[in-house]
Amino acid sequence: MDGYDEGTVYYSYQNQEDEAQAASGSAAESGRGNILSAVEVRRRFKAFVLGFANERYRYTYRDRLRAAVNAGTLSLSVELAHLTHFDAPLAATIREGPDRAIVQAERAATEAAAVLQNTAIEDVIATDGQRETPAQPQDRPSGTAADQDDNAQSASLNDISRRGVQVILRSNETGREIRALGSSDVSKLVAVSGIVIASSKVRCKGTAVVLRCRNCNDKITVGVNPGLGGFAVPRTCRRVLGENEVDCPLDPYVVLADDSKFMDNQTLKLQELPECVPTGEMPRSISLSCDRYLTDLVSPGVRVDVIGIYSVSGAAAPGVGRGNKRMSSGSSLSISARAPYLRVLGLKIREGAGYSGSRTAVSFGFEEEEAMLRISRTPGLCDIISRSVAPEIFGHKDIKKAIAAQLFGGALDKTLPDGMRLRGDINVLLLGDPSTAKSQMLKYAERVAPISVYTSGKGSSAAGLTASVIKDKAHGEFHLEGGAMVLADGGLVCIDEFDKMRLQDRVAIHEAMEQQTISIAKAGITAVLNARSAVLAAANPAFGRYDDTRSSAENIEFQSTILSRFDLIFIVRDVRDDARDKMIAEHVLSLHQRGSEKTNGSRSGIFGKGSSGKGNAGRDGAELDVNDGAAYGVIGEGNEARLDINSLKRYIAYARTRASPRLSVEGAELLRTNYVSIREQMRAKQLGDDEESGNTVPITVRQLEAIVRISEALAKMTLDSTVTERHVTEAIRLFKVATLDSANAGAIQSAEGALRPDVRLDVQRVEAALKRRLAIGSMASERRLIDHFLDEKYSEFAIRNAILVMMRRGDLEYRRQRKYIYRSQ
Repeated sequence: MDGYDEGTVYYSYQNQEDEAQAASGSAAESGRGNILSAVEVRRRFKAFVLGFANERYRYTYRDRLRAAVNAGTLSLSVELAHLTHFDAPLAATIREGPDRAIVQAERAATEAAAVLQNTAIEDVIATDGQRETPAQPQDRPSGTAADQDDNAQSASLNDISRRGVQVILRSNETGREIRALGSSDVSKLVAVSGIVIASSKVRCKGTAVVLRCRNCNDKITVGVNPGLGGFAVPRTCRRVLGENEVDCPLDPYVVLADDSKFMDNQTLKLQELPECVPTGEMPRSISLSCDRYLTDLVSPGVRVDVIGIYSVSGAAAPGVGRGNKRMSSGSSLSISARAPYLRVLGLKIREGAGYSGSRTAVSFGFEEEEAMLRISRTPGLCDIISRSVAPEIFGHKDIKKAIAAQLFGGALDKTLPDGMRLRGDINVLLLGDPSTAKSQMLKYAERVAPISVYTSGKGSSAAGLTASVIKDKAHGEFHLEGGAMVLADGGLVCIDEFDKMRLQDRVAIHEAMEQQTISIAKAGITAVLNARSAVLAAANPAFGRYDDTRSSAENIEFQSTILSRFDLIFIVRDVRDDARDKMIAEHVLSLHQRGSEKTNGSRSGIFGKGSSGKGNAGRDGAELDVNDGAAYGVIGEGNEARLDINSLKRYIAYARTRASPRLSVEGAELLRTNYVSIREQMRAKQLGDDEESGNTVPITVRQLEAIVRISEALAKMTLDSTVTERHVTEAIRLFKVATLDSANAGAIQSAEGALRPDVRLDVQRVEAALKRRLAIGSMASERRLIDHFLDEKYSEFAIRNAILVMMRRGDLEYRRQRKYIYRSQ
């Protein structure tokens, strides 16, 4: 720890001053405002550790430090609020000059730990912060049990002195955005919030490196500053030459790793929260340097509040470096540029108030909680919330209710005794014609969800959605970097143009949609990341829009493996109806008329009154006081009643935090009865209908679990603790108008499980013949294949079903405007 108190991290220091020099140098700084000297910081911090008492007159940090020493964890967590209350000048010094102040604080904590280890608690006097002289032990024969205790105590004191105590700072202050940090914050204590997107391996970083000259065997010790800065090995020997002695050659020093001191160090990459990034801007990121007990605490996808020193490190200029003979005229200016980073002094994972997985720190004041409870008691709240979802979009009542249920989610803490976790998030797929407002509903859901990530299928890859392994250029190591589903852990992932994704990219999210984890095994890294997020996807039919001249199964080109992971699947049709078209035209024209009026505050648009839908304030509006209960409530009356986006967003966060409904006995019985009845109806239809009954599929256990999740979400909307028959009835109705109708239309037709035995046998025969006719890696015209098998006396229904079955399994793919069939496996 001796090399920690010298200077900042702008450059490497080759000389170490003794304590007296450091004290005299720090005394000059004491004239700047409230900056205390190094000796004063150490004395006051020791007094704080030994003397701070809470409202119950218990010595908080004295007990905390003793427990840490007994556990072998030499770290002490300090609340900045306690420090400010106890000694305001000391807290101000740590905020304004944390580089040197934190070193003295750690030395003071180390001395306090030694005092507590060597002195009984009742003998410690902490009023003046002076170190007590321990009572001398009485004479006793050598080798007694007491003598052995003294030896053990001496060893413990030596260990404390050698390792030192790490001071970890804690604060409840609201973290700043990364883009708000500037040059005026350099070398000061700052608090930022963000999401960890990458983490390196834990490495050993030297704190005191011992160097030996290869020529004369002279040894020197070089102190290394913490953070991302390193140290420069002297190019010449520092030994004082005697008479008739010659200089040692250049670069004589080698590192003696066995004699050097090291500590754990890890580098993280922190990115701005997705909901805090302004529209049209790239998210900012910053590197974090964690050491000792702050390493290996988080993984990519975790949202954290960080407090640390805003520091800078040297960044090599482009084109300037070893082996480059040419140096441009602007290189000296480039070398002076510094890359900012954060030396972490405290790290807190956001827990306890979350959106699916307890990852969002959401706090509610008393008045706000009263407002949330008042909203929950509103009659017909489920319908009001449904109308609040994309209110400017005409119709689609059931789709809006499904999205509302998805935003609230089912019960999120279902963990079985064997450790298995049941999914509580609801996945929804909107499949239909263009110009049916699918993308607009995705955009609104992305804005109203407390945690959300919006992406397009065409511009998304498997690594971009899940996780990727990145090679660190500086050290040559590989580290994980989370994708969209990891960044949205505990939130909502909106995927537009889902049908434009490549097949292998869609397959990559199978595990994330059902198990809600992402398993990585690349470049020697084996890890499992959390992806506890709901998926809202929008897609178009196979031919761009729904083709009525083709069968329903031909309009859908998704595999059953991905379709079965969606709890609700809506087929959105653009039906030609004069009366409906007239109503839609009037609605759209009224929107344009109101939008051109540019009224401010007199109307409630898609984002409510003066809100952009992000955070608690509009980007060009006033800040919303989240503790003001009057700011929330239902606006409008009757069929026009709804919640504005700020009220809805906060109510969703409140409901997901406070409500966790459980299925009642009556609700479970009703669900069981309907489940058995629907399966019986499907079975009767399968046996009684003709060949076209192949478009139906029986309800499976996966769909049963989907109805349970929808029922829980409906109960959560009103903060009910029990799922009643009313919730189950509405969930079954919603399921029937969505997924069940899609199943009848052929959207979720499973492999061959719904065909009659004779038809299934014909399909299997055509499939075997098709495999013999079309080799792996070859391609043929679909029309020619169908004509060939028609000549072989197979029915066209069996031929087309065999092709569809192989398409959904991934054996076949369409090529060249869907006119040719390619066999991939």
